[in-house]
Amino acid sequence: MDKAPDDAVQLQRRYYAETAASYDTMHAQESVDSPYCLALVSGVLRTLKIQSLLDVGSATGRGLREFAAALPGTLVCGVEPVAALVQQGVVAGVTKSITLLQASGEALPFADASFDAVSEFSILHHVPDPAAVVEEMLRVARRVVVIADSNRFGQGSWPAKLLKLLLYKVGLWHAFNFVRTRGKRYQISKGDGLFYSYSVYDSYDQISRWATRILVLHGGESRSRSWFGPLLTAEGIFLIAIREPCES
Repeated sequence: MDKAPDDAVQLQRRYYAETAASYDTMHAQESVDSPYCLALVSGVLRTLKIQSLLDVGSATGRGLREFAAALPGTLVCGVEPVAALVQQGVVAGVTKSITLLQASGEALPFADASFDAVSEFSILHHVPDPAAVVEEMLRVARRVVVIADSNRFGQGSWPAKLLKLLLYKVGLWHAFNFVRTRGKRYQISKGDGLFYSYSVYDSYDQISRWATRILVLHGGESRSRSWFGPLLTAEGIFLIAIREPCES
């Protein structure tokens, strides 16, 4: 019998609990650690004069220290559902410069519009219902939402990319993915634990109903000159959604 979604969540959290002590080493090359990511996101947040930032799925919080340093005077807070990762952040001294709380992205313990900006870095492809997490991010954000995550449409060969896009556009991708994963919907890798097929573009319509402007950028420094970028050329995507204050 296939595992139920709740079982899959527990399986993923157990993986992170068991690898908490070595998490920072194992995931040292993820987007939150990238100088490109730091410069891009912090530059936008400084331009918009952001005074508070909540990060969802912060693990040990190691990446947030760099953002705190790049955004002096900004309140930087992270939430992480796995207790072992939060504790590892405490042991590593991360919580001396940022606030790191144990909480789930599906139920953020904050009031509406509590933070100027809300971000996530590479966690949505680990949850069974990314839309639920994104909805919570939009709820507690006042001005900016940053999504930095995977893009299935930019992964694989060109025929594979085009096939995935076609299946998605005609509404058959989820059925195809259900069959190819034998009903689980997820896959498991040694380095990344349990993960789902996800693209930042899956969340685009949901975010567009909240934002007044959206920037979609290649997740790394790209030399691609294709007209299809970043949709079919980037394995990872930065989406920065901005909500302009209503004019009185």
